[in-house]
Amino acid sequence: MTSKMSLALAGFVSLAAIGVATAQTPPAPPPGATVPAAATAADPAKVVARVNGDPITEADLALAAEDPALSLPGTDPAQKRDILLGYAIDLKLGAKAAEASKLADTPDFKRKLAYFRDKLLVDEYLEAETKKALADPAAARKLYEETTKAMKPEEEVRARHILVADEETARKAAARVKGGEDFAKVAAELSTDPGSKTDGGELGFFTKDRMVAPFAEAAFKLKPNEISEPVKSQFGWHVIQTEERREKPVPTFDEMKEQIDQYLTRKAQQDVVLNLRKSGTVERLDPAPAAAPAAPGAAPKP
Repeated sequence: MTSKMSLALAGFVSLAAIGVATAQTPPAPPPGATVPAAATAADPAKVVARVNGDPITEADLALAAEDPALSLPGTDPAQKRDILLGYAIDLKLGAKAAEASKLADTPDFKRKLAYFRDKLLVDEYLEAETKKALADPAAARKLYEETTKAMKPEEEVRARHILVADEETARKAAARVKGGEDFAKVAAELSTDPGSKTDGGELGFFTKDRMVAPFAEAAFKLKPNEISEPVKSQFGWHVIQTEERREKPVPTFDEMKEQIDQYLTRKAQQDVVLNLRKSGTVERLDPAPAAAPAAPGAAPKP
């Protein structure tokens, strides 16, 4: 909702949230006190307030709680419920005042109402169709198998490094670790890489494309436990120890489940829209935009 009334109410909620955030946390129950069991799911039809005789139900509060403007992260559930109820009451009062002013009869309001009705209906329809797509576990499993089947084997290495600013310091560090000093100890002492210094220079497993070219070339040439000569990159000078080589494992179904669901969701929504366009009769009266002028010297399109 974008009306002035809703903005004012949203401001009220924001101020209430600030008050809640600074309020003192209620004291914990004394030792041995009986704590009531968690309440069961509320009856959506239960009336929690009335405004000029019109009821506000649990379902109304649940709907308000879905509004992103009323998310109130970190708010105590009981206090959040109180804020939502206050918002729902003010919404009823404001809507009644607007109706009394005959705003609902204006062409502008009717146009907005029709627009938001269409938008809500489409959102609900897409959500219902998406649920159908995600309800079929076979579709998710099939997509996983097709995706992983197409994955090519890729080599990974696990390596440590010591990053310093100049070649002389790098050569001294290389001499120390090649002479038998513990690589992790020297890395903790000398390395300027804040991301790995405290872990003894540990970088974990990575593929060749994850690192800058000079570093990656050197790391992938080393045998396990072999130490490189100093290597220069745009970040400085590196001394590298490759600890392990392996073929990158195929991600499990559970590891890819979130990405699979996102893809199936987008595809289901796209299919719905495309099918609606095919089945509907659409007449566009607005002229199509003119093509952008070609860049100087650009070849003409066929």
